[in-house]
Amino acid sequence: MSKVLVLTCSPHGQASSGWPVVESLLDKIRDDDQEARIVYRSLSAPGFSFPPAAYASAVLSGAPATAPEFAVSETLISELETADMLVISTPMHNFTVPASLKAWIDYVLRIHRTFTPTPSGKVGNLGDIPTFVIVSSGGFHHGVRANQPDFLSPYLSFALETIGIMSIQYIYLQGLAYGKESVEAAIDSGNEKIRKLLLR
Repeated sequence: MSKVLVLTCSPHGQASSGWPVVESLLDKIRDDDQEARIVYRSLSAPGFSFPPAAYASAVLSGAPATAPEFAVSETLISELETADMLVISTPMHNFTVPASLKAWIDYVLRIHRTFTPTPSGKVGNLGDIPTFVIVSSGGFHHGVRANQPDFLSPYLSFALETIGIMSIQYIYLQGLAYGKESVEAAIDSGNEKIRKLLLR
């Protein structure tokens, strides 16, 4: 039985415009593995907070992993360590990741825990897992209609690769602010991309 960790980053949660594509991806995963266990982590839930000063101090002082200041970080890292696949459903906010996803990154990228510094750069301590990132945006940042930059993809890829996750695929849902027909076209495009990726 495989475990799929799904991170939802939109303040709209499962009511977001791109959620049908997430459901389509999960349905295909279940088709391949009927016993797959889906674990949801909402990063915009009221109880999810930014790393406080005590967390930063614990990192700088080299506190042990059992320190209470690392409780949230350890929970999130453990979810990654026990996952066989990662799905990230995120909007693009102001050209890059939303604050909720940045907070998750700040919790899971932890020196001497999920990565080790070396003279030639950081080396990830976690195993690689298939990762699908579904990015929803009101405008266009890829293709012939692109009219804004995409800082989300390179940054998120670099962050995940730092901890050892290399197998990353992006599905872009663009033009969601251009009306119903544009939303439907984006969802159709996303579902087609998923079909092609899972047929490989």
